Amino acid sequence: MMEYKLLKSALWGNKTQKMLAFLTIFLASMLVASMLNITLGIGDKVAQELRSYGSNIIVLPKGGALSMEIEGKTFKPLQEDAYLDESKLPKIKEVFWRNNIAAYAPFLEGKIAWSKETTPVAIIGTYFDKNLPIADEPNYRIGVKSLYPFWSVEGAWIEDDTEANILVGETLAKDHHIAIGDTLILADKSLHVKGILKGAQEAESKIMMSMALAQTLLGKPEKISRVEVSALTVPEDDLSMKAKRNPAELDTLEYDHWYCTAYVSSIAYQIEEEYKGATAKALMKVSDGESKVVKKIQSLMGMVSIIALIAASIGIASLMASEIHRRKKEIGLLKALGASNLAIYTLFIAESLSVALIAGTVGALVGYGLSMLIALSIFGHAVEISWIILPLTISFALIIAFVGSLLPMRGVIDLLPAEVLYGRK
Repeated sequence: MMEYKLLKSALWGNKTQKMLAFLTIFLASMLVASMLNITLGIGDKVAQELRSYGSNIIVLPKGGALSMEIEGKTFKPLQEDAYLDESKLPKIKEVFWRNNIAAYAPFLEGKIAWSKETTPVAIIGTYFDKNLPIADEPNYRIGVKSLYPFWSVEGAWIEDDTEANILVGETLAKDHHIAIGDTLILADKSLHVKGILKGAQEAESKIMMSMALAQTLLGKPEKISRVEVSALTVPEDDLSMKAKRNPAELDTLEYDHWYCTAYVSSIAYQIEEEYKGATAKALMKVSDGESKVVKKIQSLMGMVSIIALIAASIGIASLMASEIHRRKKEIGLLKALGASNLAIYTLFIAESLSVALIAGTVGALVGYGLSMLIALSIFGHAVEISWIILPLTISFALIIAFVGSLLPMRGVIDLLPAEVLYGRK
């Protein structure tokens, strides 16, 4: 009871010191809570931002290999032409991580004769924004409009399944003076140029058309060359690198962890499981770039949080040293009455922890709001609240108060009641 009265008296005394301690811990807790909340939520947000720049998984026929473009020329490995079945496209959206498949689109490429040159012209058939009914999502849509949102068209996009209109890549249109409204003869078929495709890089030197038209011109009904997939993934780590080398090297626990984590390699593996006759390759250059960006941002926020904790501890230590000096006579009186050093330690630390508990709770709640404002200003929408951060931040606040109080308290041992009560020292 006596200890409670002493603690209550200490908490209500010297309000300036208490307010400064409260503000120190409050600001540190607010910063730590906002940084942690953004750190936990930033992976998905950064991944979503980066996913808008294209695919990170490519699905090819079994045994297929990517072509390479060197100085404007495309080199394909020597192999038999192989194709995927168009009818199996919904399988990509039926994997374990189906909700992380953000967008995908099929492509069929080839070369055909045309009216502008004696040499064949490269064509690409694809989906633009096609309805692809899948289980539980009858209105699901796929195509290049969602896979490559940064592509643009001067004129108008063409409809899926149309066999009368085409898009011409900007480079090809410029080199051959092709304008919107022109008519091109491709394999004895008259086609209307409805738009000029821009920002499509490799496709800018080709003619883009509906999948149905490309299959007709190339004589490949129901066939596609590849599928490009954009998936939301988590940064790669040692486990995913080990699985990338050979999933068979993983033990049962590692395999379950890897399979149930949205690594780009595990999603590609699951696509291979579902899409029979296909091989899915993770574009590691893209995934590595995402991982590096996310890890660097998270490291930066972690460093800011640690610096905030250290600065707050130093501030609390300074305030506690000042408070002990101010209350030397009170400490001397307690010692004269028989109080042990441990009892005095407990009194002062309980006082600091009480302030830290309130400041940490308020700081964490305000930190959530701050993280929302930061996310809105950077990503345009808020991050989810991670409630695990609340007890973590309060724990950090209590640690700040404990560590900050511990060092100044060492001076209590040296205080002699007679000296401080009679002012001899």
